[in-house]
Amino acid sequence: AEHFEPAYTRKKQRQIDCEKEGLHNMDEDYKVIDNYLMIRMPAEVDHHQSVDISKRADRYIVSKQVGNVVFDFERTTFMDSSGLGIIIGRYRKISCFGGKVYAINASERIGRLLRASGMSSIIEILT
Repeated sequence: AEHFEPAYTRKKQRQIDCEKEGLHNMDEDYKVIDNYLMIRMPAEVDHHQSVDISKRADRYIVSKQVGNVVFDFERTTFMDSSGLGIIIGRYRKISCFGGKVYAINASERIGRLLRASGMSSIIEILT
């Protein structure tokens, strides 16, 4: 029990810290609906989250054999180029099988970033 308590306490503190920063339990942010993987993006999308988001998305794409990916930007207030990398990577995986990638609920700022980067030529941006 001595070894368990500190690890449990650290995990609980990390959850509290994540909640303060607006980060939620990531598994709740991934849902498969019909042939679509829905991903609720966090408030801030930068290199710290991008690797984890990409890995989790890929796991769902392969294990659930989804054909399309929908990125929900409702909570997102900041995104850097690593967020664009997440989208491009999932587009490359999904498009091989004829699937599509969508962006929904993007704020004006995020929508501008997606269009300025040329994303609108490979994904559908629905706002």
